[in-house]
Amino acid sequence: MSAVVVYLDVAATTRVEPRVAAMVLHWMTEDFGNAGSRTHEYGARAKKGVHEARAFIARTVGAKTEEVIFTSGATESNNIALLGLAAHGQKSGRRHIITSAIEHKAVIEPLLHLQSRGFEVEFLKPGPSGRLSMESVLERLRDDTLLVSLMHVNNETGVIQPVAELAHELRKTQTFLHVDAAQGYGKVPEDLKAPVDLMSISGHKIGAPKGIGALVVRRRGWDKIPLEPIMFGGGQERKLRPGTLPVPLIMGLYEAAKIFQEGRERWEREATDMRERMLAALGKTRFRINGDEGHSVPHILNVTFDGLNAEALIVRLKDQVAIATGSACTSASYTPSHVLMAMGLPEDVATNGLRFSWFPGQVTDFGPEELAETIARMQPEG
Repeated sequence: MSAVVVYLDVAATTRVEPRVAAMVLHWMTEDFGNAGSRTHEYGARAKKGVHEARAFIARTVGAKTEEVIFTSGATESNNIALLGLAAHGQKSGRRHIITSAIEHKAVIEPLLHLQSRGFEVEFLKPGPSGRLSMESVLERLRDDTLLVSLMHVNNETGVIQPVAELAHELRKTQTFLHVDAAQGYGKVPEDLKAPVDLMSISGHKIGAPKGIGALVVRRRGWDKIPLEPIMFGGGQERKLRPGTLPVPLIMGLYEAAKIFQEGRERWEREATDMRERMLAALGKTRFRINGDEGHSVPHILNVTFDGLNAEALIVRLKDQVAIATGSACTSASYTPSHVLMAMGLPEDVATNGLRFSWFPGQVTDFGPEELAETIARMQPEG
């Protein structure tokens, strides 16, 4: 048994990188000014730092500096994007929204709220691969379709959705595209440089602190996306998001994004190597992979083990590895995964899916062979 529990749940959150922690501390204790203060050097330095951070985040997704709005994370970004379009939808008579049944609750629940306000929301199911085809989305478009909201990378299976291709197609229409990029930001960067109208980013998936993220709001030519604020009280962020800017967290996101961009190729190589080692070791067990391996990020693996209960397995492995059944927002419940059920998988598979996710550089001295041996011993003969 390993002396140290290996953390394999980075899809829930990552450890803050030491360089990032140092940056946050600096902006908390030395350059601690309010970016809105205009009368002294402390405020000026804070404002300059925020501008540099905004410009860098914009460049990572091919956006303009002024198109980046800092938020508390992807959940807030999702809410601003989805609920902020409601007034335009009502005024224009476009109340039809297309999304998928495998979205994170931070998208599903705001959309259910819009549904209660008279919007028609279609939840498309992807089938066993966990990946929607672009055609399956486009064929549902109508003249009154206001929005398509589709996640970039699924948080439970790691399956990549065709958001880049869809972005180019939807630019030919009046329908806006919102992408929850919490799991994909930094990892599949070229996808997010496509003309996505609204994009939600989370910092704590790439080594930044919790509580910081961004919403990218791209113009369509000269036209602004017709978002309206859902909170009021200052309008510091383009009049869409009020409140004093958390400069230390913004600078932490900036530093984490820089680190990730600098090491992304190595990250992908090492994440892929870990996946191959995991799959080779798990070969001594009986398992199935949930999701399309051909369209997945390398660091998330969702599997169901024949004859094993996920809850019992997590308890048995708690001294070896930290893993989860799926979304951190719902992992306390061992009901069937709504993602795996929407993929049409059998209930016993959907109930017992386990997610392994890793962050190269934050996983050391881990041998998946020991983990596989423990699982194999627990499986009934079959």
